[in-house]
Amino acid sequence: MSHYRRANIAGGTCFFTVVSYRRQQILCDESIRIALRDAIEKTRLLHPFDIDAWVLLPDHLHCLWTLPDGDSDFSKRWGKIKRLVSLACSDRYKRIEWMSDSKKKHRESTIWQRRYWEHQIRDQKDLNQHVDYIHYNPVKHGLCKQAIEWPYSTLHRYIDEGMYSKNWAAEAVGFEGVNYGE
Repeated sequence: MSHYRRANIAGGTCFFTVVSYRRQQILCDESIRIALRDAIEKTRLLHPFDIDAWVLLPDHLHCLWTLPDGDSDFSKRWGKIKRLVSLACSDRYKRIEWMSDSKKKHRESTIWQRRYWEHQIRDQKDLNQHVDYIHYNPVKHGLCKQAIEWPYSTLHRYIDEGMYSKNWAAEAVGFEGVNYGE
C-alpha cells in the first residue's frame, strides 16, 4: 500500500493540479463549471480557504490555495469538492463501463482522477512563479494565443486589480523549466 506524504503546514499556501478521469475534455463544460463553483462555495462555508490563483482547462485545473492559520487539511476540502461535483453531474458524466471494482470500492465517479498533485509554496518567489504558471497554462496547452483570451482564469482578476498588465505574457518566455504535476 502506498503512503503519500502530503504537505501539512497549517495556514500554508499550496499549488494543486487536479485532473479529470482519463483526461476527459469535460471540465470547461458549463454544467461542470457551475457544479465546481457551487461545490467550492459550499466547501468554503464549512472549511474556509482563499483562492489565490486558478485556471480551469478542459482536462485539468491548477490553483493556489491559502488555508487559515492552524489548518492544514486541504485534502478534506478537495474530497468534498470532488464529491459534490460528482454528485451534481453524475447523470451526465457517469460512465458505467469505466467503473472498476476499485472505483466502486472507493465510491468514486468517472469525472476525477483519484489523486491530485500538490506543492507547498516555500517563499514569495515560488508563489510568483506558480501564479505566472497558472495564468500562462492555457497558452502552453495551445488553447489561446494570449493568456488574456482564456476565460476560466483568475488572470482577469489580477488585471482588474492592477497586478498584471492586459498584455501580460503576450511575448511569453515560457515556464517549462519546472514540473507542475502535468
